[in-house]
Amino acid sequence: MQAFSHRIKSIISRSSVKLLFRIVVTTSIFAIILRSIDIDRVWKTLSQARLELLFVALLLQFGSTSLSAYRWQLIMHNLNFGQSLSFYWRSYFKASFFNQGLPTSIGGDALKVLDVASQGFRKRDALYGILLDRMTGLAALIWLNLAAHAFDPDLLPSPIYHLTLLLAVGSLAGFVIVSSLKHLPWLDTHPRLRIVRAISERLHQAFLHNRIPLTGSSLLIPALAMLSVFAIGWALGLRYDLAAYFIIVPLAILLTLIPVSLAGWGIREGTLVALFSLIGADKATILAMSILYGLMQIIVSLPGFIIYLGGRGHPS
Repeated sequence: MQAFSHRIKSIISRSSVKLLFRIVVTTSIFAIILRSIDIDRVWKTLSQARLELLFVALLLQFGSTSLSAYRWQLIMHNLNFGQSLSFYWRSYFKASFFNQGLPTSIGGDALKVLDVASQGFRKRDALYGILLDRMTGLAALIWLNLAAHAFDPDLLPSPIYHLTLLLAVGSLAGFVIVSSLKHLPWLDTHPRLRIVRAISERLHQAFLHNRIPLTGSSLLIPALAMLSVFAIGWALGLRYDLAAYFIIVPLAILLTLIPVSLAGWGIREGTLVALFSLIGADKATILAMSILYGLMQIIVSLPGFIIYLGGRGHPS
């Protein structure tokens, strides 16, 4: 009993340290950004935003998140989990709220695992489905970004373009390699490699059916998110064409996946300010755009808060 209590205290202590580290990183990045930007100009830019375009941006982001829940359902159904779209929608939005709206160490993916497990499935099997959903979303985002580069390959410096190309080729190679590992039964003889083959088998199973809606939704999810940022930018007077947003914003989103700040805050702002500045955009306007996009993600996740309170943490 004492050993268990000590383990719980150790976990809580590590979580607190991680949370404190993320707070420090987020605060530090914003401090660095604000050294070169007049905060009064940021507030002035925000006050002059076109509300109708901001509302459109909010709807687009809500559509992106809702479609993400649909894609997750398709993958989980192919993995024989069942459950209704309502179940996955409620669980996904609840997870989004914990990822975006709460500065806690409780991740949204962990909540989704618990939701699926509450229906009688193993947590490990649920985790496979969530991992595959994330892999699919990441690959779609990278390939959408690469396609945008074809419309304006000279928008950003060549090193950034080459890095994007490398990510795209790497993601395709990774999918091919992982999907082929299911043909190597000798991996099961090594405990540490057994999970790799299990992921490969489930990757094949996840795309065995409903390939068209899976592919279509996977590409539409980041497209709607990019359109949301595009609408916010235009609401603030950042009048660049759509290709510029599809080239720059995915790079910022990719960097926010590094778990060193609170929900990507700071990382997103710093990246967008740096990259949009390369094409002559006003830094105060870029920062205002990024802040509004972050706030919209929190607003969109609020249904998850209501679901969490009403269902005591479990979707019905």
